[in-house]
Amino acid sequence: MSAPTLLIIAHGSRDPRHAATVDALRARVRSLRPGLRVEAAFLEFNAPRVPQVLARLAAEDATEVIALPLLLTRAFHAKTDIPAVLREATARHPRLSVRQAEVLGPSPLLVDALERRLHEAGLRPADRSSTGVVLASAGSTDPEAIAVIAEIAREWRHTGWCAVRPAFASASLPRTEDAVRALRAEGVARVAVAPYVIAPGRLPDR
Repeated sequence: MSAPTLLIIAHGSRDPRHAATVDALRARVRSLRPGLRVEAAFLEFNAPRVPQVLARLAAEDATEVIALPLLLTRAFHAKTDIPAVLREATARHPRLSVRQAEVLGPSPLLVDALERRLHEAGLRPADRSSTGVVLASAGSTDPEAIAVIAEIAREWRHTGWCAVRPAFASASLPRTEDAVRALRAEGVARVAVAPYVIAPGRLPDR
């Protein structure tokens, strides 16, 4: 029996850096697992779209696909958009079995990645007690996703940072700039913004 195909599903963006990042991730996974077929697809803005990739896999007699949402929280896209696209595709290609994996977060591995990024930005262990961190997410209208970001911030605070505050670029409050202002108003000596996003794009830039 052949191994399932791993299908990475990203949202997509008009910003070309988004698709380039997804493609680099796909290439990295392929290099780490040379025996695994790894494909990438997008919900919108970029090609190939999810139905196109699944149709190609079905035409090539693939039988099993694991669809991995490239998402950090379980919000609307993971709960609604992706399942709907996958259901429609499997209805068209009944010999193709498609299972949706869970989203990437929350995970200690993601917090470790945030820590590495802060270190790369110049922060050192001795800076933790005087540094407030803003956990900057893209934002969502989904209460479950907002609660997850808040819980990550609460847990991260226990690792020695002066403060860790959740913030959002859109759809939710507080905005990132307001969280930075609040920490400064409280007298925090140093503020670091940790973008909790998959890839560059309009919202991370904001």
